[in-house]
Amino acid sequence: MQILIINGPNLNLLGKREPTVYGTTGFDEYFGELQSMYPSCKLSYFQSNHEGLLIDKIQESGFEYDGIILNAGAYTHTSIALHDAIKSVTTPVIEVHISNIHSRETFRHKSMIAAACTGSVIGLGLDSYRLAIEYFIKKNNHI
Repeated sequence: MQILIINGPNLNLLGKREPTVYGTTGFDEYFGELQSMYPSCKLSYFQSNHEGLLIDKIQESGFEYDGIILNAGAYTHTSIALHDAIKSVTTPVIEVHISNIHSRETFRHKSMIAAACTGSVIGLGLDSYRLAIEYFIKKNNHI
């Protein structure tokens, strides 16, 4: 089973950026924990602060993987292009957010990508990624 995690803008600063919202663990550290928890899964990780690179990665990977976990960061609320990229591929995509976007600023309440995704995991901290992995494992009967 192959799962790709894609993180968008500013998520390279996890562990440093707004620790009261996003926690104190960096994503590289957490990714290592995920790899240890799921040794039978081939987990890959990509991060970019650039919308076009996120779209390129979805298009490049969206026909090969069993699942994509996407935290589009602020592009969640603005990018029709990411929505269209998700709809253009056959790999199912789960939208994740570390914080509860619905309890934050009003402009964060609307997701432009949610309708294109299989589902969303929102507001459960870094566990949002783990829960998305669990979904893909169960969906593909790899439990």
